[in-house]
Amino acid sequence: MLEQLIDFDRWLLLAVNGSDSLYFDGVVRTLTTAATWIPLYIALFYLVMKNNNSMRKILTIVLCAGLCYLLAGAVDDGIVKPLVARWRPTHDPVIGWQVDVVDGYRGGRYGFFSAHACNTFSLAVFFSLLVRSRVLTVALVLWSLVNCWTRLYLGVHFPGDILVGVLWGAVVGTAVYFLFMRMERRFSDGMKFISSQYTSAGYQYVDVDVVVSVLVFTFVYALLRGCLMLYSQ
Repeated sequence: MLEQLIDFDRWLLLAVNGSDSLYFDGVVRTLTTAATWIPLYIALFYLVMKNNNSMRKILTIVLCAGLCYLLAGAVDDGIVKPLVARWRPTHDPVIGWQVDVVDGYRGGRYGFFSAHACNTFSLAVFFSLLVRSRVLTVALVLWSLVNCWTRLYLGVHFPGDILVGVLWGAVVGTAVYFLFMRMERRFSDGMKFISSQYTSAGYQYVDVDVVVSVLVFTFVYALLRGCLMLYSQ
């Protein structure tokens, strides 16, 4: 049964991996680069700074976001990948030669599970629960799923790696949020926000729109950069 699942995972990866488009190669390389998303992280920090009147609470949220990254990515890279030691598709002895590689990028030897998937999804879940905005939730989940897709496109993760990464990210993001709420109860004033200008958690919709706009502009940047990379070759 396990061998059948592994074979299916290989088949599914080859079905969605890569393309014949140099343009999409450039777009994906941009989207999967961590530096591309620095404006998004700055926008999220702006959202937190603008909507919390206590430096203690701001620092707590920032530390919780860092804890998401630590529990998601560090546990994966430092513990799970070396213990499981599952080859990345690009290094897989069975299908490695069939994987469509972009610009020679193959990643490290082991790929279970995906750090990109668990890192981005843990942050998406944490900030979705924190801010309580449906628009932000959809935007951040799509952001995470796009990051997951780039890893399949590049052939550096199997779909199973992505699925487990997303599940672990969801667990981490939810756990960190409840840890945050437990710490905040002793300081909370119990206020509930009922307004067309605020989410139920007290975040202004106009500031949420800033984060979503930055995310949209970043996607546009990736699309334009794909064109530049195509014409520069």
